[in-house]
Amino acid sequence: MSLSQDILAELAEIKPGSALAEARATRDAATRHAQGSYEILFSQQDDDIALDERFAVAAKVARWHSAETLAAHYAGFGLADPTSERLTPALNFARLLTFSPVEATPAALKALTQAGWSKAGIVTLAQLVAFVSFQSRLVVGLRLLNDRPVAQSETPVAAGVWHTTATTATGKAAPVAFTQQELGWEPWIAAKPLADFRDDEVAVLAKFGHTDSDYFRLLGRNLPVLEQRTLTDKGIFYTPGGLPRAERELAATVASKINGCIYCASVHARKASQLSKDDAAVEALLAVRPGQSLSEGQSARWQAEINFAAALSVTPPAVTPGHLAELEKQKLDTLEQLDLLQSAAFFAWANRLMLTLGEPWLP
Repeated sequence: MSLSQDILAELAEIKPGSALAEARATRDAATRHAQGSYEILFSQQDDDIALDERFAVAAKVARWHSAETLAAHYAGFGLADPTSERLTPALNFARLLTFSPVEATPAALKALTQAGWSKAGIVTLAQLVAFVSFQSRLVVGLRLLNDRPVAQSETPVAAGVWHTTATTATGKAAPVAFTQQELGWEPWIAAKPLADFRDDEVAVLAKFGHTDSDYFRLLGRNLPVLEQRTLTDKGIFYTPGGLPRAERELAATVASKINGCIYCASVHARKASQLSKDDAAVEALLAVRPGQSLSEGQSARWQAEINFAAALSVTPPAVTPGHLAELEKQKLDTLEQLDLLQSAAFFAWANRLMLTLGEPWLP
């Protein structure tokens, strides 16, 4: 077997020349680098996490998302029975990232370390699980946009819980509510020192402004994956036309509310507020309590977008043709729908890294 040349188009049954195919071509950077992330993650040859282990974990994660065709794709490469002293804690970690990343603690990483996982291996494992969480949502969303059937889900769609402990693992003051304030973030395993990167690797970090960030130097323990992930991010959020940037940032904030990621929400709510000039609407979203609907009181357009992004962000995703119909009532065209889908789906990836490799702190 070999990796698909465009796995999302294959699994979503997207025909060349269709409106959706044209929209994906317009978003060429996002399309290419989502594919590039897949290719890097499932072709790297290293001692930290073998390819058959990667495929075995990916198949489990896709199945937990009810993405059965994606799970079957990965299972075709993986281990028949992925149980071992090394893989069992990895699968426990993968389940945590998949279903309840907000419940992660440093103990989850310690269990991996005690099972023989290196820092680089832990980062690659986290990237893999978070990426398949993103990829699974893209498959579901693209199938909806392509008028193909999707799995039904009974997952409740509501705001998630978040951290309410007032101190971090190292004793710093921690945020206990969603905010637009600028926050710090500290890793639970050591970021790679800048001096340990080669000159060409430092150049990659510098290209994206990552050299001074503990978060990105931690992810830089697998730099090729980080590079593709960053290019995917930029392709989704920083491209012209289509969905207004404020509404892409809104989708990121909604996903972060579902997953309980205070740090990500602080960054993207602030951007949504600045760009939309509607601070009150963004503050109302941030103030929603666990278990409540995220869209109440919003404009009709934002309600449709919030409901779509929220339903996509729960696990397994619960987005339906009805959510898409509401977007169409608000006159979102195929490119705008694709932008909304990709913006929300990307934060299934981003939140899972932020929540399980470290935590935010108050300056």
